[in-house]
Amino acid sequence: MKILKKIYYKKYSKTSYAISGVDLIIDRMFSRLKKGIYLDLGCNHPIKYNNTYLLHKRGWRGINIDSDTKSIQEFKKFRPDDYNINTLISEKKSKIKYYFYHDRSPLNTVDYLLVKKRKAKPKRIILKETNTLNSIIENSPFKKNKINLLSIDIENHEYEALKNFKFNKYKIDCIVIEIINTKNKKIETQNQNLKYILKSKVYKLLIKNSYKLINWVNSDLVFINKRANIWNLD
Repeated sequence: MKILKKIYYKKYSKTSYAISGVDLIIDRMFSRLKKGIYLDLGCNHPIKYNNTYLLHKRGWRGINIDSDTKSIQEFKKFRPDDYNINTLISEKKSKIKYYFYHDRSPLNTVDYLLVKKRKAKPKRIILKETNTLNSIIENSPFKKNKINLLSIDIENHEYEALKNFKFNKYKIDCIVIEIINTKNKKIETQNQNLKYILKSKVYKLLIKNSYKLINWVNSDLVFINKRANIWNLD
């Protein structure tokens, strides 16, 4: 009986690598697409707590972007077929303050309000150059490919990263984005309420650009392009 259970679970269950389990939702949505393209902004680690690794195992490839040098070194080692870039993403090319906690830390951020709310304090503040999401795609090996998924988790700087993004040009099918309510006392791991989501700048921006919210898990919101036609949501 134990052997039969093991066979059953092996056949019908999947392991989640994302911190919230949102990768299982993504995997189900794209179950008909064997080899797609992802853009993972704020990728942090090639396997652990990663929203795109499950797709990578299935044959997907794409662009991974992180502000942490050590993180991108790990991606180049374990996901060499991807395009791995160490940079900060914002609304325009400039120089901004980067609050550095430690190597590979998911707490590293450019958002001062978030830093003020946290108990942990950054080790140092660095002035770093930024790029735009548009310029990264346009200079990548995937510039002529259809991007199916954008996963974005950059510690309360998501709106700025998407503010000047060319939605009409790239027409990404699905966007998974973290949203942090800095007014909450517990800001690191939180379940967002619908009222806050609907008022957020990120939500309004994506709705304006023909996306609709279909799900959320903890602080990860899942949006799909209204024009997309590949979904397997049965």
